[in-house]
Amino acid sequence: MHRSLVRPFMGARGFSSTPEKIVASVLFERLPVVIPKLDPVVYAFQEFSFRWRQQYRRKYPDEFLDTSKSRGKGDYQIDYVPAPRITEADKTNDRKSLQRALDRRLYLLLYSDSNAAPSGKPVWHFPEKVYDSEETLRKCAESALASVLGDLSHTYFVGNAPMGHMVIQQMENVPEPFKRFFFKSQVIDTNKFNIRKCKDFVWVTKDELLEYFPEQAEFFKKMIIS
Repeated sequence: MHRSLVRPFMGARGFSSTPEKIVASVLFERLPVVIPKLDPVVYAFQEFSFRWRQQYRRKYPDEFLDTSKSRGKGDYQIDYVPAPRITEADKTNDRKSLQRALDRRLYLLLYSDSNAAPSGKPVWHFPEKVYDSEETLRKCAESALASVLGDLSHTYFVGNAPMGHMVIQQMENVPEPFKRFFFKSQVIDTNKFNIRKCKDFVWVTKDELLEYFPEQAEFFKKMIIS
């Protein structure tokens, strides 16, 4: 007589056959638009390296480098004026605008009722959706972002696997524990979205994002690349 290797879940021991609640969240980011300023130490090293190489560079005859004689007729010089790195949105701290912190990554946060942890009060959270019957967890994440943006024509999901996850324990404002999986998506070829289905929203840097989640700050410090 063979013994069964599978034990049924017993209510007396506290086991439950109820499926565990899973939530797909989207870390929707806008990549830097301009090159970040160099760290002073890096700049000093590059300056030193340039001067060091200049000592041993090959020197060409002056007539070889005289570009004024090789300029063709009709050539003209364009006066290039770079756009300012500090925008009007930076000056007014307009966190609804993507035209700010151009040398940093920005992340979308929503202020609304959270489907993951219904508490009756709106909270700040990422675009998210409770996993239901989607083919994959990434499909669930895509559905979460599409419900906020309307469509995904200006988005790009990075990979099929989640970039991280956290376990939310049962608390006073969380009726049941659940697992939250984070997927990364990026803004593509636009600087404005029609954000909907929320009371408010912000585009924030990593440092600003940590202010909205003080209890999970250490987790997001490790997961998010600034």
